Amino acid sequence: MDEQVSIARPVIALMKGVVFKEKDEALWQALVDGQMAVRDYVGLMGLELILDEAEAYAWLSTRKPREGEEPLPRLIGRRKLSYPVSLIIVLLRKKLAENDASGEASRLILSVEEIADMVRVFFASGSNEARFVDRIDSHLNKIADLGFVRRLKGQQDKIEVIRILKAFVDAQWLSDFDARLQEYLDNGTDPDTRDAGEAE
Repeated sequence: MDEQVSIARPVIALMKGVVFKEKDEALWQALVDGQMAVRDYVGLMGLELILDEAEAYAWLSTRKPREGEEPLPRLIGRRKLSYPVSLIIVLLRKKLAENDASGEASRLILSVEEIADMVRVFFASGSNEARFVDRIDSHLNKIADLGFVRRLKGQQDKIEVIRILKAFVDAQWLSDFDARLQEYLDNGTDPDTRDAGEAE
């Protein structure tokens, strides 16, 4: 009974989304201490605990079916991402890798204008500058809802890239995005109106 009580808060928090150490250290410690019990508990629902102690975050992912096993219905749904949102996520992921390689700073903070400059080359020129930046700002709000970026308090034009992005955007995700991007280029489709990726 005590074990069930001790993992109740971490499990409930994980069901709601990503758990970060910096947001609630007591909750994080309860999760780390009870991670084996949490893994067993969520495993009954076809979920697995992804916990990175070095980066200090954790979340639940749908477990891949084993050989010969029927896939379970998804408890955690996938959300379709538009081309601009997927593109910004990919560019931020690459920028995070560059930042890590340089070793200059542990946090990656960019202005909305800097992110707009990174994205501009992928869109047709001639659009109104202020309107373009507003569109990028709107896409960044969607990415913030996914938990990959956050706005700095008192500096709404500054965006911090959350390190959990590295775990979600892996080689397979990048490969899938590149394939869709080539499809857009081949078909001449307006990328701003299409889906390009998925996120749990």
